[in-house]
Amino acid sequence: MSLLRYWPGRPYPLGATWDGKGVNFALFSEQATAVDLCLFDSTSGHQTDCVRLKECTDYVWHGYFPDLRPGQWYAYRVHGRYQPHTGDRFNPHKVLLDPYACAIGRDLVWDDALYGYEYGQSDTTYDTRDSAAVAPLGMVVDLSYDWRQDRPPRVPWHQTLIYEVHVRGLTLNHPDVPPVERGTYLGVASDAMIRHYKQLGVTAVELLPVQHHIHERRLVEQGLSNYWGYNPLSFFALHRNYASSPDATLAIREFRQMVQKLHAHGIEVILDVVYNHTCEYDQTGPTVCWRGIDNSAYYRLNHQDQRLYVDYTGCGNTFRSTHPRSLQMIMDSLRYWVTQMHVDGFRFDLATVLGREGQEFDRNGAFLKMIHQDPVLSEVKLIAEPWDIGPNGYQSGNFPVRWSEWNDRYRDQVRRFWKADPRSDGDIATRLTGSSDLYQSGGRKTSASINYVTAHDGFSLQDLVSYNHKHNLANAENNRDGSDDEHSWNCGVEGPTDDPHVLELRERQKRNFIATLLFSQGVPMLAGGDELSHTRLGNNNAYCQDNSLNHLNWNLNDRQKAFFDFVLRCTEIRRQYPVLRRQKFFTGQLADGSDRRDIIFFRPDGREMSQQDWMAHPINRIGILLEGSRIDETDQTGEPVIGHTLLILLNADWQETTFMLPPYSRTDCWELLLSTSDPLTELIHPIRVDTFKVCGRSLALLRLSCDR
Repeated sequence: MSLLRYWPGRPYPLGATWDGKGVNFALFSEQATAVDLCLFDSTSGHQTDCVRLKECTDYVWHGYFPDLRPGQWYAYRVHGRYQPHTGDRFNPHKVLLDPYACAIGRDLVWDDALYGYEYGQSDTTYDTRDSAAVAPLGMVVDLSYDWRQDRPPRVPWHQTLIYEVHVRGLTLNHPDVPPVERGTYLGVASDAMIRHYKQLGVTAVELLPVQHHIHERRLVEQGLSNYWGYNPLSFFALHRNYASSPDATLAIREFRQMVQKLHAHGIEVILDVVYNHTCEYDQTGPTVCWRGIDNSAYYRLNHQDQRLYVDYTGCGNTFRSTHPRSLQMIMDSLRYWVTQMHVDGFRFDLATVLGREGQEFDRNGAFLKMIHQDPVLSEVKLIAEPWDIGPNGYQSGNFPVRWSEWNDRYRDQVRRFWKADPRSDGDIATRLTGSSDLYQSGGRKTSASINYVTAHDGFSLQDLVSYNHKHNLANAENNRDGSDDEHSWNCGVEGPTDDPHVLELRERQKRNFIATLLFSQGVPMLAGGDELSHTRLGNNNAYCQDNSLNHLNWNLNDRQKAFFDFVLRCTEIRRQYPVLRRQKFFTGQLADGSDRRDIIFFRPDGREMSQQDWMAHPINRIGILLEGSRIDETDQTGEPVIGHTLLILLNADWQETTFMLPPYSRTDCWELLLSTSDPLTELIHPIRVDTFKVCGRSLALLRLSCDR
């Protein structure tokens, strides 16, 4: 019999809520027959008390404890049927983490006792070992914080440059980051990194998962880890190992300090979030949270045999986002990150899962509708990874307005173009101009396209030009994991080489990719480390590598410094010329009162591309005229946006190509702004002739200016 004072409490809010006087606990479970709140000593980790929650309102079990305080460790034991074939997996011998826990006091320790069944036997067996000594525990926290007039930067989409990074790998080796801050939230916002973002023109830092995640048992036993973090144990709690010390309360404070400082410098924070699956895997996985609380409410189960899980994610299970309470939890979690942690947006991993109503994706589904009507979430940046592995899982272009999407078709077409792949075709023009075929009919703008050449998943930029094949043996899966078709090209030698001709070609190809990315319409995303020429030695699935494959190297050699300087020039050009940052799609048509079209595509001989030209294969030489007087947009004050006219000349062929320059008035001339074949050129060079030679495998950017 517990001696703790215990009052009925309230069914809302869910989770453990400190009100300044005591703690209210509330846990949803529709099928449970009883719920016990278990309290643990934060020093020894031993269970000190276990209280049966007697109040249940609308399937929410709740109680208020006036004598408990922040810092208290807790978990639940949930009673009910253990009938796997009907979807019930209750086992009160298993201590369960609160799904709404805002902090993890103790992480799990892999042990057979974590499983609801007898590990190594059929999952229909029943295990009676107590998991209290090894289970993850929540911690009551005081969420009050002085934000000191913090304001979200609210950078417009068309001015956004996203920098995708991993909290730990970003600064672990940075010599100018204080040692205690390296690999932490504070390191992300250190003075050295702020300078780096400012140099690059970064407006948004996109963090790989920071929600608390665990390392799969298989990886731990192999001496590896789930480094990327796409294996969530909590949708609310921060991964505390990214704090300057492994303290959950400290992690919350340091994360907030990070956001605060980034905001003060006009930089937004976007979180990569994983709501499509959890760390409990399939029927053979552990029972540490949702499975033991209400398995059928939180997971999609097979209709023919509810012992089995629907797997649209490739991770063993699929979160049941269509259940009202599960959907509520996702929405509560998102609002928590915006209101309590002040983040500015989200990138949703395998977002198609969240839009599935039944088996099929529905762009008008419950989750997407709730996002749109929510007064908080409808105002932040929303980015979808628009696919999963379920039926009709590829939904690129099908998300509704207010959503942007990772554009993998952009990635693949740009890679094929610069590889001079025979499959390169006229689709490249659509990708470089915002992918109107995917987004325009849905009422969206160019910002719907998140353009990227590389990301955390797949080859780094350096490896994209250095390897034809993946080299993933370090992952201990016999090189079976990772994509087999990266559209990469090693420039003649697989992997490291001292051949100066190969090295020069690789650097030029890297410049081609970066210039193309930053001169395309849409929102560019730069994978952190690409600007530093970071290599993963050909590993294109380095999710489990917490080592130099993922830890960025900031000690650059001369070649790497030169490439970094080139990246800076490209980002500065993008900021300087508004025609590269259009909000509206090009029309290619004359406007009333104008004799100029907003865009024209040219052949090298100066003739406009015809329908027959677009049907040719491969397309590897093209000129693109972007008319600066036909942007047809206004700025924040309502004034027309007018800028320079630019000409982009792309030559993916081996041979040098002579382009005829579009004719303009005698008072105008073309000036060379940038050439990927001559990166050391820093001055603007007027062009006094009607032609311009573009070296093989290179790009040139020209500006139309008055000849003075």
